[in-house]
Amino acid sequence: MGDLGHTPGIFYAAAYFLSILVQLFVNRRRFENWRSWGIATAFFAAIGTFMVLTDGGPDWAFIPFMAVIVLLQYACLRLACDFGKKKAAYFTVRTFILGEAAASLEWQLYYFAVKGLGMPKAVWFAVLSAVVSHGLFFWLIYTLEKRYAQANGDLEINGRELATVLVIGVSIFVLSNLSFASPETPFSARNDPEIFAIRTLVDMAGVGILFAYHMQLCELKTRIENEYLTKLLHMQYENYRVSKESVELVNRKYHDLKYQINLLRSGISREEQEAYLDQLYEEIKSYEAQNKTGNNVLDTLLTAKTLQCQAGGIILTAVADGAAMEFMDPMDVSILFGNALDNAIESVMKIEEQDKRLIHLSVDRQKNFLRIRLENTCAETPTMINGLPATSKKDKAFHGYGVKSIVSIVEKYGGSVKMLPREGWFELNLLIPVV
Repeated sequence: MGDLGHTPGIFYAAAYFLSILVQLFVNRRRFENWRSWGIATAFFAAIGTFMVLTDGGPDWAFIPFMAVIVLLQYACLRLACDFGKKKAAYFTVRTFILGEAAASLEWQLYYFAVKGLGMPKAVWFAVLSAVVSHGLFFWLIYTLEKRYAQANGDLEINGRELATVLVIGVSIFVLSNLSFASPETPFSARNDPEIFAIRTLVDMAGVGILFAYHMQLCELKTRIENEYLTKLLHMQYENYRVSKESVELVNRKYHDLKYQINLLRSGISREEQEAYLDQLYEEIKSYEAQNKTGNNVLDTLLTAKTLQCQAGGIILTAVADGAAMEFMDPMDVSILFGNALDNAIESVMKIEEQDKRLIHLSVDRQKNFLRIRLENTCAETPTMINGLPATSKKDKAFHGYGVKSIVSIVEKYGGSVKMLPREGWFELNLLIPVV
């Protein structure tokens, strides 16, 4: 404890360990028994040992050593928490900066107590300072983080969000350690109190920025999920309403059938007979629009879209094995097929000849893959940009999310998307591994 200008590595290791424990408390653990905690403890021992052995090493090795620390934290979160690769990397950045801020704050308070208040420069006081400082700091962090524990479970991190957090994390780390790397920059300090103050303020600001970004992600995704849930409930209600009306129609027609048969036999003209038959056909047509694929969400969507197509003079045919999609989240099924069918309907409605407005959907399972194929006619062959069709709408900033959401959902399940335009037709092919 003789050199107050240098924070011992073990204090950083303790801060990293506590920041990992916060994530274990507020996130879904991979194991419900003692194994997740055992993994965290083992990695604490590994990080602590590594930092003690490399403490005071050469300046050129600082970045490689910190890279090892980050990789150990990533491995710990990946093994102990129920995280995918991107999600584990996302929380690793937050955990690392949180540990940096906690260790920096603790050592600055200890430095001030010794230098400014005349407290003893002893190991017991440094340990006591760390216990009090870390205890209060991580209790506050845990109190804030646990509010988003439920949202964390459903949080999916994409490449852009991970890249944003990485840029923030690297920037914070560089700025907070700039004075240690070189005192000659315009943003560097030259004495210990200033260096510690800059490091602590930057790290604390980084924790705040990363937490604010995390809140924004959780709230945005919650709002989107609520909107889609509302749409899903609306579609379910529409399916119930259509089913009820169809059953009532069949019952009414069954009751009236004998009277209609008698009327047709009564010697009315051929033209009147044809008019009555056409009227009867149109009345039961809505019942024929119902689909029974084995997946309630897909049935709801296909029924609603079939009725929409009938009203627009579109021929929609579907051969779908809904049971093959039982591994998919109902919300994903709703978004995936809703956007795909909406795009197809929008495309064929631009064709003037109604007999050329065609849409065909097929869903089946081939070995260990779910294959989804949607074909539709189109008035003009769409322009492709990076494998995706460019929107034809003038307000391009607020459109194109339907196609992007399809790609995002398929990639979520590790699948692939191919969009193939050809003369007069557009084909969407999705291949998703069956979980």
